[in-house]
Amino acid sequence: MDSPFAADVSADPRRRLLDAMSAVVARKGYAETTIADIAAEARVSKRTFYEHFAGKAECLFALYQAASDQALQVLRGALDPRRDWHAQAEQALAAYFSTLACNPPLLRTLFIEILHLGPEGLRVRRQVNRQIADFIVGVVGERSGADRALLQTMAVAIIGGINELVLQAIEQDAVDRLAELSAPAAHLVRVVIDGTLRR
Repeated sequence: MDSPFAADVSADPRRRLLDAMSAVVARKGYAETTIADIAAEARVSKRTFYEHFAGKAECLFALYQAASDQALQVLRGALDPRRDWHAQAEQALAAYFSTLACNPPLLRTLFIEILHLGPEGLRVRRQVNRQIADFIVGVVGERSGADRALLQTMAVAIIGGINELVLQAIEQDAVDRLAELSAPAAHLVRVVIDGTLRR
């Protein structure tokens, strides 16, 4: 996750602003970051910043959504429909943790700084979690015939557990070892989903 974007972003001011937001917040923290800081890092004017975002909170929300979309693409790309969902889950989680570990400052921005934005930050975080839950339900539900409402609830619980594991790694300065979470996270997914399917 060197950047939340796969393409060359040098010609796109909005994407440069999002990368700048990530870099500045990682250095200074969200509270100390100013729009002037972000614009300077992106090598654009403050006027250009305001052409794309109403303020720094909106910029952070956009960064969070863009990076989360990339993580979801990684999860989708790691699936192999020829394998059973247990094997797919472990493979997808390994790719997910590997992506998160690529950029510790961005990871901290997305998992820690977003929490400083109060109810709106929580709303954006929940929206992203729902998207990932929908992904889980889609992978498992289409193969199992499980009650989708129950499966959705359990998927949200899984995401909460995995997010806490990532937060713990960030707090312990162990982001370089995120790959070690693949096996326990896959075990969590199997236990919760298998238990749900047996109901």
